[in-house]
Amino acid sequence: MFQYQQTPYFFAQVAGGLEEEAARELTELGARDVKPAYRGVHFEADAAALYRAAYCARLPTHLLAPLVTFDCHSDRYLYKTVGAIPWDAFMRPDDTFAVFANVSNSVINHSKYAALRVKDAIVDQFRDAVGRRPSIDTRAPDVWVALHIAANRATLSVAASAGSMHRRGYRTAALEAPMQETVAAAILRWSEWDGERPLCDPLCGSGTLLCEALMRYSRIPAAFRRARFGFERLPDFQPEVWARVRQEADARRRPLPPGLIAGSDLDSEAVRAARENAGNLPGGGQITLGVRDLFRIPALENQVIVCNPPYGLRMGRSADMPAFYQALGDFFKQRCKGSTAFVYFGDRALLKAIGLRPTWKRPLVSGALDGRLARFDLY
Repeated sequence: MFQYQQTPYFFAQVAGGLEEEAARELTELGARDVKPAYRGVHFEADAAALYRAAYCARLPTHLLAPLVTFDCHSDRYLYKTVGAIPWDAFMRPDDTFAVFANVSNSVINHSKYAALRVKDAIVDQFRDAVGRRPSIDTRAPDVWVALHIAANRATLSVAASAGSMHRRGYRTAALEAPMQETVAAAILRWSEWDGERPLCDPLCGSGTLLCEALMRYSRIPAAFRRARFGFERLPDFQPEVWARVRQEADARRRPLPPGLIAGSDLDSEAVRAARENAGNLPGGGQITLGVRDLFRIPALENQVIVCNPPYGLRMGRSADMPAFYQALGDFFKQRCKGSTAFVYFGDRALLKAIGLRPTWKRPLVSGALDGRLARFDLY
């Protein structure tokens, strides 16, 4: 038996700052004995809870099913241990797979080399047994294999999700430096927006926050557009349980009322991209979108405002960013009476430039950015 079968514990990888919130989300989806860890969450789950998490969870980036944990002091022992696992339980010679590794404070100190040794062990096992081997596909493999080594202690897992869970499948049009879907989902979750007030993103870019707001309100599962899942490759996959879980989740969906979600951007190409992306989701046509200069909007009163303003670090405009954020703060103060704004600062130094005291601020990692999400209650 594999490790996850002996003790049904799994691991959800999450962005930094989301560990506690992801633990709460997994608990809501039926996970038990949930324990936040560094950039992840350990949790116990039966088949239904695992499938529900893979289909519905909005915050994790991967769900991993551990196969074996072992002391690993050499690449030879790594190769030997991986080669002892019956990989034909997960894939066939005609399938594809990818290996992703992360190592720290260990004798094996190079992640790509560790991944290469795992790959070699798998393909050599198939080649020796049947004369053929699975191919590598790092974009959309049939099986994702993950290796984590810390202080010479290794855990080898397969993904129960389908690749990175931030790829929802609706974002067919993207601009420069788009926000990850999981980060946008975290902002919406922390906003506690429930549809009682309209929601607006006046700096919508390609519409990721708007699409995640639609999915949140309409209860569209995060993996609604995915055709396959890693848990279907597990040897103890229960198709009847998966069919029931999916049917129950889909039955909770509800339509989006017209005008409840709106967005705008000064860039017409951004609005075009947002409209295309929203159109890939049920009810996306109900989102109100338009080309507007933020500072020409007469008012955004008694609303929930969410936005990810440009931050200069990636956009090449760092010199004029403080002035932009000061103007944004003035807009909030003068024209957003009764609203609550949730602003993501990719460059946390710009928090001071906005000229408003946040109700709270929280760390939220987005890619290489150690950003901050701030809430502003506007009176």
